[in-house]
Amino acid sequence: MNRQLSFQQAINEALAQEMERDQTVVLMGEDVAGGSGTEGQMDAWGGPLGITKGLWSKFGDRVMDTPISESAFVGSAIGAALSGLRPVAELMFVDFMGVCFDQIFNQAAKFRYMFGGKASTPLVIRTMCGAGFRAAAQHSQCLYPIFTHIPGLKCVIPSTPYDAKGLLIQSIRDNDPVIFFEHKLLYPIKGMVPTEPYAIPFGEAHFVREGHDITLVTLGRMVHVASEAALGLAKDGIDCEVIDLRTTSPLDEEAILESVEKTGRLVVVDEASPRCNIATDVSAMVAQKGFAWLKAPIHMVTPPHTPVPFSDLLEDLYIPDASRVSATILEVMRYKG
Repeated sequence: MNRQLSFQQAINEALAQEMERDQTVVLMGEDVAGGSGTEGQMDAWGGPLGITKGLWSKFGDRVMDTPISESAFVGSAIGAALSGLRPVAELMFVDFMGVCFDQIFNQAAKFRYMFGGKASTPLVIRTMCGAGFRAAAQHSQCLYPIFTHIPGLKCVIPSTPYDAKGLLIQSIRDNDPVIFFEHKLLYPIKGMVPTEPYAIPFGEAHFVREGHDITLVTLGRMVHVASEAALGLAKDGIDCEVIDLRTTSPLDEEAILESVEKTGRLVVVDEASPRCNIATDVSAMVAQKGFAWLKAPIHMVTPPHTPVPFSDLLEDLYIPDASRVSATILEVMRYKG
């Protein structure tokens, strides 16, 4: 049965269903239990945005508050994964990765390779990303390109409640370390989500909209921005194909190339900083493997190469919006091929 859930509720439900299914799944992070069980506290705070609210009352000590030390609890989660548990650790903001990055990229990502396939690290690190929340430069970045760069990590960026639930369940069941990115501005959006558990395979992009004139490749919140631009341009007779990557590692190169072969034009929309981001990676891949199909230069829509501003006006200018995407599409369409 399907019913409407918010992105936030879909994540909570995925966690609850996997904890019910598998006793080895545990949660840890700052305020995920929020003092539950103490005098006067009847329920978990659920983290800064209430994502894990209600889980402590169902699962007790399997929902663990941690000290404000990312290096300590992320390291503990990695060790727990090696020892037979399936931890889901919440790195509150991805911007805090600098405190615990060595444990992630020098240890967890390399265990399977360094031990000849005999070690697995079934770990999920949930983390918030993205601008538009008025949280300033240290709490607003999209740092998924950095994790995508590291062999041994799987990187997941859902854009809808349906994908959030299915991809998180797949992440928890996976035997490798997964970084699961949740854009802060997506938490309130609603969509149809099945009641029963389901898993969405990694490395399978979703064709959000089919078209024949131009390919838009994007991810996370930018899927909604690109879709808004595509809907507006459809009124002018421009038929855009919109692809949601869902995961950046593994990357569904086949879907991207299939679309570009059909349309001959490519615009990549990415909220991460423009140097060495997913837009540059996808653009380079298409230039190398699909150059013969291109009717026009590849274009990218990204923020400027600057920290995320705190000023409301400047932050709104910083984030790619539908008007910028539309203008870029129109520029690419001027090339007749």
